[in-house]
Amino acid sequence: MTPSDAFRHVASRPHEPLRTFHPRRAPLSAGREDALARLWPRFGFSVHDPRSPVPLRDGALDTRALFGRSAPVVLEIGSGMGETTAAMAAADPARDYLAVEAHLPGVAHLLGLIDRAGLTNVRIAHGDALDLVRSVLPEESLDAVHAFFPDPWPKARHHKRRLVQPSHVALLRSRLRIGGTLHCATDWVDYADAMLEVLTADPFLENTTDGFAPHPAHRPVTKFEQRGLDLGHEVRDLVFRRVR
Repeated sequence: MTPSDAFRHVASRPHEPLRTFHPRRAPLSAGREDALARLWPRFGFSVHDPRSPVPLRDGALDTRALFGRSAPVVLEIGSGMGETTAAMAAADPARDYLAVEAHLPGVAHLLGLIDRAGLTNVRIAHGDALDLVRSVLPEESLDAVHAFFPDPWPKARHHKRRLVQPSHVALLRSRLRIGGTLHCATDWVDYADAMLEVLTADPFLENTTDGFAPHPAHRPVTKFEQRGLDLGHEVRDLVFRRVR
């Protein structure tokens, strides 16, 4: 199994939903190649590669088989280099974290973090998180959904590719249990305002605060986020709860 064949992205076909991320190719360091070779079979699976074994039961993702236990599940959309996922999972051992990342260096880096920290409550899916949600995640199966710093697609003509838009929010919210939370964060002010408008308009969601949420203590500040803060960017969190 090599990155060139096992981790290829399937292009969107006509009339299929647009990707909310831009696939990139990047070389892997020797350490990340090693992490991928050693740890992927245990902790990872592919959203798109039919050769990647995904534990299913009646067509739905069998999280009990995936994690080896029955526990609340948190879906991390776009886990990046994995620092946030690893830190949150380590501090929250009662819940299982399913990280979905489209870029292979981030997948490999998170595998290394899992290994070094001895984490047992993290699994990684490579590919499009929305495709995973549509295809194998049943309704009301998640305790929380996290979307931290998704691609802002800043140009107006690309806004249709943004993750946080009404149809995607409705899909993600349907997979939350009643009382489950959808937590987003961004350092793009106009995207934050758009997120707030979209989430507020969903009749099944309720804001847990008035407007933007204070930075939750459980969400660590990543190197990426700190660079933005050092440049004067304003980071805004939004935490909404499914109420019905």
